[in-house]
Amino acid sequence: MAMSGGRDDGEPMMEMNTTPLIDVMLVLLIMFIITIPIQTHAVKVDLPQNSNQSAPPVEPQKNKLYIDANGNVFWNSVQIDDVTLRQYLDASLAQDPEPELHFQPDPQARYDVVDRVLAIVKRANVTKLGFVGNEQYRNDF
Repeated sequence: MAMSGGRDDGEPMMEMNTTPLIDVMLVLLIMFIITIPIQTHAVKVDLPQNSNQSAPPVEPQKNKLYIDANGNVFWNSVQIDDVTLRQYLDASLAQDPEPELHFQPDPQARYDVVDRVLAIVKRANVTKLGFVGNEQYRNDF
């Protein structure tokens, strides 16, 4: 863009000089970019603190809940009813650490019995639940 010095007839120049405005805007843009805080992508994790005591690793107790084809419920090979199951679950939850509960229904067990037992386990708020014996179903599908 060429700069004009006006006309020869002495009239004032009608075009505005935008060069100083662009310079000021560039300086403001650079100042704005410099003052933006740096984005930090950190995840705050509370890590466990080392203790001077060396405690041996605790091996949690494992309880097995089995349902046979006739709908009988067994807790560690002892047949129990629903009330006793809830009592055993409450007693195991009171232990520290919470023992694992291995759940294994028979393939021929009725679904409503399995569902009823799982509802009891869920109401007891068991957090360490594992399904055992699922490999017996791998060829069924």
